[in-house]
Amino acid sequence: MAEPWRDRARRAVEWNWRLRSVGDPRPHYVICGKDALAYYVARAMLESELPVGGARVTVVVPERYRSNGPDVAGLRGVRVVRSDRLDVATFETAGLAGATGLALLHQDDVGNLHAALCAQAVDQRVRQVLRMFNGTLAGGVRKLLKAPVEVLSDAEMAAPAFVAAALGEVDPSSFQHRDKTLRVARRADVRAQDVVCGLAHLTEAQGVRLLPAYQADADVVLAEATGQPPGTEVAARRLVRARRRRRPLTVLLGAVRGFATRKIGIAVMLVLTLIAVLGALISRAEDVSPLEALYLTLVTTLSGADPDTTKPADAQIMQVVLNLAGLALIPLITAVVVDGIVNARLALHTGRLQPARVGHVVVVGLGNVGTRVMAQLREYDVEVVAIDKDPEPRGAALARQLEVPLIIGDAALPETLAAASVADCQALVVASTDDVANLESALAARDLRADLRVVLRLFDGDFAERVEETFALGVSRSVSYLAAPAFIGALTERAVIATIPVDRHALPVAEVPVAAGSELDGRPLDVVNRDGQVRLIARTPAGGGRTIWWKDLDPRQVIFAGDRLTVVARRRGLDWLTRQCAPPALPNHGVGAPGAASSVPPTRDAPSATAGGATGELELTGQPDGTGEVS
Repeated sequence: MAEPWRDRARRAVEWNWRLRSVGDPRPHYVICGKDALAYYVARAMLESELPVGGARVTVVVPERYRSNGPDVAGLRGVRVVRSDRLDVATFETAGLAGATGLALLHQDDVGNLHAALCAQAVDQRVRQVLRMFNGTLAGGVRKLLKAPVEVLSDAEMAAPAFVAAALGEVDPSSFQHRDKTLRVARRADVRAQDVVCGLAHLTEAQGVRLLPAYQADADVVLAEATGQPPGTEVAARRLVRARRRRRPLTVLLGAVRGFATRKIGIAVMLVLTLIAVLGALISRAEDVSPLEALYLTLVTTLSGADPDTTKPADAQIMQVVLNLAGLALIPLITAVVVDGIVNARLALHTGRLQPARVGHVVVVGLGNVGTRVMAQLREYDVEVVAIDKDPEPRGAALARQLEVPLIIGDAALPETLAAASVADCQALVVASTDDVANLESALAARDLRADLRVVLRLFDGDFAERVEETFALGVSRSVSYLAAPAFIGALTERAVIATIPVDRHALPVAEVPVAAGSELDGRPLDVVNRDGQVRLIARTPAGGGRTIWWKDLDPRQVIFAGDRLTVVARRRGLDWLTRQCAPPALPNHGVGAPGAASSVPPTRDAPSATAGGATGELELTGQPDGTGEVS
């Protein structure tokens, strides 16, 4: 069972703002992983300003590994420990004892569980954040471990964004907090009174502007769920209705077309055309009805006819040609049958025996992300065809359960894409774990159909953005980039309620407790909102009173110690707010370590970010979008 938000928020203050009695007072985080998710989490912890002086980060990577994306071991400022086993000895070498948090981010559920048990033997107080795909196993982990633990699935968090992009909609993210359910939607799809706050303004000239100052400009909003289905569900229903209206004759002809090879089919059509023309000529020469002409043609073609020298020369010639056509037709029919049987057996073995489809979604790669995307599309009743090189990928069992056709083959080959009817599909979602293979598949699909909507998974966020701009491949997404804020929030215990993907950015929704003596203690609510960085949506008074939501918030209301502020923010904005809500730093007597907190607690008269000081403004706006910030 997940830890209550109130306890998490209380312990966030205790963990993030306490000073170590000996050694370096900065919090120490150990991150185990080798892919892009480990990179983004480690980089965010290094850039974090909680507390003043930043954090110490130790990264544990295998001895030899190939990074499919940004290399976490190449980050400046991290301590690198190389080990192929995450055991007690490795964690002792990494200095796990006394650390603030441990992130186990490998893509091996059982391996992460074993590492968590070893870490528990080193220090039971260290907070652990595990990356897991298996939901059943994740529930058991929370019961097995005595240490504080959070289990997250990056695939589960990122899949809705892929589904929404495939259907041409915004991410249908929804979450429940306190007594309300909130969801992401286009402004045009919700009532004005249900809009909580504006999330993003999408413009071609300026790109994406998150949390804009003028709320009416926002195209994508956070709204209260009132029973109206989200845009993604509406788009899925529309797609299902269109599929049901398709003409059955077209499907039948497509299935017949795929029964035999192209050359044999052309030969059969030529012979049948010749027989039809000669039958028409016989009808005119013999002066018989069409039915009688059909009878004479079939008998002459299939069984031959007795020679008749009294017939005119032209009739004799037609009779000879029909006999020859009949001799050619019998082997061709035999070839079609044999070829069809052989092709059917091969197609059954590889999954290529598929009827022609229209308006479906093709998912390439049934790994963690692809399996989640397939499952969510089937929940919407959208027809799905899956492609994977592996004969038995991770999502194969679920594909059979959901009756999703699985085609075994290389998605970069035209014949594989043709077997999945990519030319007639609604969208192509390429979600394998190989950036090069994903890009090859996307370009091959675009060769079949120039206007095809392609949703492409790439590990490197910067590479994804450049590919999207250069090749115009629709939407390029990095799963790690989308999921990193949730892992960071869980590792730092910021009580992150949800993470909202917006385009290629991610906005965490968090509940931040106000400590006594903090910068915000006694200040009005108006100072919390920061354009482009923080947007206040709710306040829960101290003592567990009724939550005051956006409709009833008065910017002149005073913030008291013990209040809990629910905000939508960017990462740097959340860093700023957490600092403003934290208790004053304790005096540090004795020899201070590098990066130690100031021995003089901040006073109300000192300039601060909330007072409009220049330093606070630079912290919030100093790094524009797309320059390395995990938004």
